[in-house]
Amino acid sequence: MTPKSLGYYFPAEFVPHKSTWLSWPHKEASWPGRISSIFPAYTSFIKALTRFELVNINVCDALMQNNATDMLIGAGADMNKVAFHLHPTNDAWCRDHGPAFLVNKFDPSKKAIVDWNYNAWGNKYPPFDLDDVIPTLIGKELGIPVFNPGIVMEGGSVDFNGAGTVITSTACLLNPNRNPHLSKLEIEQYLMDYYGQDQVLWVDEGIVGDDTDGHIDDTVRFVNEDTVITVIEENKADDNYELLQHNLKQLKQMRLISGKQLNIIEIPMPDPVICEEQLLPASYANFYIANQQVIVPTYRCDKDEKALGLIQSCFPEREIVGIDSTDIIWGLGSFHCLSQQEPM
Repeated sequence: MTPKSLGYYFPAEFVPHKSTWLSWPHKEASWPGRISSIFPAYTSFIKALTRFELVNINVCDALMQNNATDMLIGAGADMNKVAFHLHPTNDAWCRDHGPAFLVNKFDPSKKAIVDWNYNAWGNKYPPFDLDDVIPTLIGKELGIPVFNPGIVMEGGSVDFNGAGTVITSTACLLNPNRNPHLSKLEIEQYLMDYYGQDQVLWVDEGIVGDDTDGHIDDTVRFVNEDTVITVIEENKADDNYELLQHNLKQLKQMRLISGKQLNIIEIPMPDPVICEEQLLPASYANFYIANQQVIVPTYRCDKDEKALGLIQSCFPEREIVGIDSTDIIWGLGSFHCLSQQEPM
């Protein structure tokens, strides 16, 4: 029995959350030479989250928990809304290795978790054995069912409208370093069966510098059932320009289950963020939709305010919180990559 056949589905990120799950950063190799610099922004992220929801944090041991507690108290987080869990991890990217929470349309009191296989974006960053079992550990702790599809999938590769549609990218999900034995149609079936969806939409491209091979959470995000934000590059000489124009053309041709076209809100890419001659995958689309707020990465450039304003127009009832992600993006991800929501 698949989750879909039992009435389970993955809800949109913009529905109310019970909590947000994180994995405390500790892997120096993810932010080589700079891991200490990420914590002011990271703890500001958690402080913002604790205003309106519980934050569950995976830690490796008591020492890490104590250090995290000290940092969060120093940042002014509401520690009554922080819970630690002794779930050792290899890395911090909880969007990809964390639990994919499902709710049940027949019984709202029932939840489940999908535990996809995880191979650190195509075996790029071993070891990843601890990260691979995080969803099952959390399922056991919470006492809820865990489904194991048996194929590789990452949370950052998919986005949902809450009405039966999931959007993803061919650059990532059809990359031979994920599931080379599966066809596009077979992957679509897994997405529909295990996320409880009725339609899969595809764009082709990711952004330059994205080591995930094109996660959708850097390019296209649902903000309601029929509206997406998509990033565009304004500089025609930039390597991202043609890639993102191609995605935009595809989005304009898409139709939802209802037959409706997508409403498309274009937001700019930030100015290039370069560190040690490496172009980093900085994108305003890597925002996290929390309860009553949207937390948006900023990059110390003139386009920050324009992007924040456009995102605010999509979420008139929520507070837009911009947090400087210039140091965090050295790890090749930002706030959405670091977090995974648990719905009510």
